[in-house]
Amino acid sequence: MAEEARVRKNILTYAGLKKLEDELMDLKVNKRKEISKKIGEAREQGDLSENAEYDAAKDEQRDIEARIEEIEQILKHAEVVVEDEASTTSVNVGCKVKVLDIEYDEELEFAIVGSTEANSLSGKISNESPVGKALIGGTEGQTVTAVLPDGTEEKYKVLSISRNI
Repeated sequence: MAEEARVRKNILTYAGLKKLEDELMDLKVNKRKEISKKIGEAREQGDLSENAEYDAAKDEQRDIEARIEEIEQILKHAEVVVEDEASTTSVNVGCKVKVLDIEYDEELEFAIVGSTEANSLSGKISNESPVGKALIGGTEGQTVTAVLPDGTEEKYKVLSISRNI
């Protein structure tokens, strides 16, 4: 019971949940079938001890099974945030927030998501990242300070908060 209490919840948006479920289904239905076929074809080539195709297929099978296990664990401990019910009075998971990077005088927009969905290239930052942590709970007009892993600080002024839908 004590170990169960320490399990960290995986916060997901509905879109993130759907994406993981789709990937899991693809891995279980399509990728498993493909790799099974590859292994079968490699076995037909004879001596498995020196069969590079067989070894590669078995490695790929291990990777697929590991990813299936990883997704199942994420989903087992998932907590879905309903984005269209997210508050717009303060920053939280499921919000889209427009900020002003004070140092560079540049407007940025972030979608605040759980760590499993984070993708900085598409503007999705985790609620657990330094910037995400600093923004959580912030309100329009408030300036927040994010402490980066190297110890430097970045200041952001919250310009607007909207639902991430």
